[in-house]
Amino acid sequence: MNPRLAAAHALTAVLNGKASLAGSLPNVLAKVTVRDRPLVQELALGSARWYPRLEILAAQFLSKPLRKADQDVQALLIIGLYQLLYTRIPPHAAISETVDCAKTLKKQWAQGMLNAVLRRAQAEAEELLPQLEKDPVVLTAHPRWLQKALKAHWPEHWLDICAANNSHPPLTLRVNQQHMSRDDYVQQLAQVGIAATATPFSRHGVQLAQACDVTELPGFVKGWCSVQDEAAQLSADLLDVQPGQRVLDACCAPGGKTCHILETQPAFGQLVAVDLEAHRLLRVEENLQRLGLKAELKAADIRDLDAWWDGQPFARILLDAPCSATGVIRRNPDIKLTRHAEDIPALAQLQGELLEVLWSTLEPGGVLLYATCSALPDENTQVIEQFLTRTADAQEWPFELACGIAQPRGRQLLAQAHGHDGFYYARLRKVNAPTQ
Repeated sequence: MNPRLAAAHALTAVLNGKASLAGSLPNVLAKVTVRDRPLVQELALGSARWYPRLEILAAQFLSKPLRKADQDVQALLIIGLYQLLYTRIPPHAAISETVDCAKTLKKQWAQGMLNAVLRRAQAEAEELLPQLEKDPVVLTAHPRWLQKALKAHWPEHWLDICAANNSHPPLTLRVNQQHMSRDDYVQQLAQVGIAATATPFSRHGVQLAQACDVTELPGFVKGWCSVQDEAAQLSADLLDVQPGQRVLDACCAPGGKTCHILETQPAFGQLVAVDLEAHRLLRVEENLQRLGLKAELKAADIRDLDAWWDGQPFARILLDAPCSATGVIRRNPDIKLTRHAEDIPALAQLQGELLEVLWSTLEPGGVLLYATCSALPDENTQVIEQFLTRTADAQEWPFELACGIAQPRGRQLLAQAHGHDGFYYARLRKVNAPTQ
């Protein structure tokens, strides 16, 4: 399959609300040559990253909006614009090969339109874009609802957040301390010509100067390291698991934090890892096997205690709650297309429900670490504030971090262009409830 057509198919599924790029890309990548796969990923991810800007630019050259039935043509148009503005692909190749894809879609009528719009963009976009950037959506390449929310919540940081969201994330590793120290692994990387530095905030993290195929990493297959962002790596230390304790990792897939907890505290008592979807637990099992670790995996809705809990309380609980993922947009740029303002209250309600249920499984004196990869206080400090207000035996257990911004409850890490993702943590302890 033509790589531009493959990228258009992946993006069309997102535009039609049928899949995320994580769901649609694997299907199309299987239909192109190995050589073309990096290009397909670049076109699909890049077009999603800049979609809010490119959509407005495209509208300047269209006589009328495309029909909803022609989202595949819209995807081709955006992919064509992305090539012209953000890649080194020669313009004549970007235009001609994108236009030819319309014929394969059996929409020959679109060939003339695509050719005309892309040629106008080639000639006029450089002059037109600075004028369009008066609109914050064009300036930041973020949907209006999200741009406004970030500006309202983070007036001093929102432009930096948007810039970080539009950047390419670094490849960060977590070194398995059961095999070797971080310093020793950095030396291992240097010996094979891979430049890397220790992360400033996670004691187990290593950031590569340039991304590479993980199979090229020393000892990856043997479990010496795993791919995990620095912000996510902080959870294991914050959870503070002690020897012999029973631990729950709720909403665990794909298992990065599950494995890190086990690496950090090999003398744990038992670790139960639960996720809603059984197929997602396959990835958790793969990670556990590669690292030589064991956990009890259960597929269930956390809110249905009878489906997964044996009645024995946990000393430590990690709740990596479902969220808007607005802190990891640079890794999943189609979030700009799939998330909407009305999603946030529903997510906040779900987060509150999960806290309520899990709190009943925590032993007195136990600790629950609440985490999200959201940049929105609606899902973070506000959820924790409301939970503490209505839960008599819940108390915040503060912690110190050298990164992030202290919140009324918990701590918010904002995405850094050359560092960690956006993340939020709050740590709660179960205390004796006051007598009435």
